[in-house]
Amino acid sequence: MNLKKIGLVIGHEYSVRVRKKSFILTTLLTPLLFGALICVPFLIMLWGGGGGEQKVRILDGTGEIASRFEDSGKTRYEAASEGETLDLMKNLFDEMGLYAIVDISPYNAQDEVTVTTYSKEPLNIELKMAISRTVNKAVEDRKLTHYHIDNLDAILADVKTDIKLNTLTIKDDGKAEKDSVELYMILSYVMSFLIYIFVFMFGTLVMRSVIDEKSSRVVEVIVASVNSVDLMIGKIVGVALVALTQFAIWIGLTVAIAGGVMAATGADLMGSAGGSEQLMQMAAGASTGVHPEGMDLLSQSLTDEGASGAAAILTQIRDLNWGYIIGCFLLYFLLGYLLYAAMFAAIGSAVDSEADTQQLQLPVTLPLIVGLFIMLHTFEHPGSPLSVWASIIPWTSPMVMLARIPFGTVPAWQLLLSLGLLFLTFLGTAWVSAKIYKAGILMYGKKSSFKDLIRWVRMKE
Repeated sequence: MNLKKIGLVIGHEYSVRVRKKSFILTTLLTPLLFGALICVPFLIMLWGGGGGEQKVRILDGTGEIASRFEDSGKTRYEAASEGETLDLMKNLFDEMGLYAIVDISPYNAQDEVTVTTYSKEPLNIELKMAISRTVNKAVEDRKLTHYHIDNLDAILADVKTDIKLNTLTIKDDGKAEKDSVELYMILSYVMSFLIYIFVFMFGTLVMRSVIDEKSSRVVEVIVASVNSVDLMIGKIVGVALVALTQFAIWIGLTVAIAGGVMAATGADLMGSAGGSEQLMQMAAGASTGVHPEGMDLLSQSLTDEGASGAAAILTQIRDLNWGYIIGCFLLYFLLGYLLYAAMFAAIGSAVDSEADTQQLQLPVTLPLIVGLFIMLHTFEHPGSPLSVWASIIPWTSPMVMLARIPFGTVPAWQLLLSLGLLFLTFLGTAWVSAKIYKAGILMYGKKSSFKDLIRWVRMKE
């Protein structure tokens, strides 16, 4: 192994890739996308109410329910005047400036009603829920009066109970600290999924680079002066440096874009408890891939506890050991990338075109996919035997271990064992891939099979 020549290959790979238009466009456009995901929900919330007040006319056949509707910031409810009919209101819909008409039938024999709405456009979900909630409560109250229970409202108010569950985690030093399982679930999902995406993306980038050089016969010139193994290692490390460069730029630009938009709009989401609640709701809404039960729990926490609950969650975010979490993320990304990139490089050296890689890619991509599915189990059950073993086995550990780390339940020996096995597996895989790379890089005109790969590994130097 010639370190000088490997360094030259790394420098060449890095300089060529960072100058490509595709790299520049991806590096610049991705932070814009991330910034939009952060800022657009806030801007919609900030400016989305400019459509004017919604006027809703209620034609109440019961004579009791219309008075129960309470105006909100966006909606004003009006009871129909005496003598107004449904046909009249539909004919004068625009002249009356209505957004919707609510037609409530008289009570039937079961003290129930039929509710029909009329509007020029589909009702928004918020208004539909408000109408349904108000009418249901009115009908329930009417039915309860038939039981002739004195002080029913006081009894119901006294019976209604809302127990707050305080969840504390006992740390190694014996202290108990408040935790948020829902927050940990979101964080573990995001980190594990990013590992899956980036390892696969940059691993296939190495494979395509090898295929391009092989198909253009450029590799024949390169291997005349650089050992094929040194060439493979240089490519893998060079692409890794490109990936880290993109990460750094993405993080910096995303923070700058989001901060600039917030500053330009005079927003201070963190400055108040109400703003904290809105921020957490936006974050929850953006994480659509997270298990719905976890999102329901987080939304319930925000709804039940209000601004104080959101502020508590933000405090927990601030108090997370971010140095430890980010450090683990980078270690598992680098080692996971090196492991899979070595395999992808071997595949690229064994074929003449990308179309021929489908069969050979299966053993490489299958562990990644299995790790992704186990990760979905892990962020709900981080201490289960499946989660523990999958976080130690090298081919799935980059995704699964990162799904466990935010929960703070990973013993130091498991983390060190996982990283050690991942590093040793990379070395072994790199040795096997180097033998395949060395034999396959100059092979042309024949579609390689798994039998050929095994034969190349067994070849003596």
